[in-house]
Amino acid sequence: MTFKLAEMTTVEAAAAVRTSPLVILPAGAYEQHGPGMPIATDTLRAEAVAERVAAELGGSAVIGPSLPVGVSPHHLAFAGTVTLTTGTLAALVREYVGSLRRHGWRKFLVITGHGGNNATLTTVAQDLLTSHPDVGFAWTPVTALASEVVADMGVSEVHGHSGEAETAQMLHLAPGLVHRDRLAAGTTATAQLDPLAKVARRPGHPSLTVPYDRLAANGVLGDPRTATPEDGAAIVAAVVTRITGFAKEWLAT
Repeated sequence: MTFKLAEMTTVEAAAAVRTSPLVILPAGAYEQHGPGMPIATDTLRAEAVAERVAAELGGSAVIGPSLPVGVSPHHLAFAGTVTLTTGTLAALVREYVGSLRRHGWRKFLVITGHGGNNATLTTVAQDLLTSHPDVGFAWTPVTALASEVVADMGVSEVHGHSGEAETAQMLHLAPGLVHRDRLAAGTTATAQLDPLAKVARRPGHPSLTVPYDRLAANGVLGDPRTATPEDGAAIVAAVVTRITGFAKEWLAT
């Protein structure tokens, strides 16, 4: 049995509209993740979580096409990064939803491994309320759902992109793509930031966006060398549990 729409025939897809009313869309990014992790890190994590959630739902959901490139202008100083504008990503999501809606699906859940997509997904959700009021559209980040697990890891004062939590997840999900010998600490303490970067890293709001090369010379926030596969497994398990619980409750409405 496959949960992936891409692996189904059109006959199977037509049947899935009735048996699997939720479409999960994994979203990520095509951007630098420091010297030791792959450019597709965020997409790979989102796809892995989507597969686990679909399996937990036992046939109530299908996995639609991924959104492998996201909104990443803040990483363009680093080689290999590719970005979409917010308008382009929004259009892609709307067209994915619009296409699948034609076939009968009405519930969509985007799982994004990249925080740079969050604002766009919120905008799409608002727009769909008026353009497609019969559609239910939800989205969720990945790592943020396991904040308690991450806190217990003893992460650096400054942590996040390509740091302890993301590296731990990749060591669990795709260890062959992590170059452990190249993992290097980036910015780990507020004292290492210049004045503008300190303002950008203040918790809460107001919010200021700056390029990542302003935050860390190697594009890393935290110390990925301390990450373990066991921590990654705990993060992924917590995330899958949270998303699955939400999806079951939503599908029951």
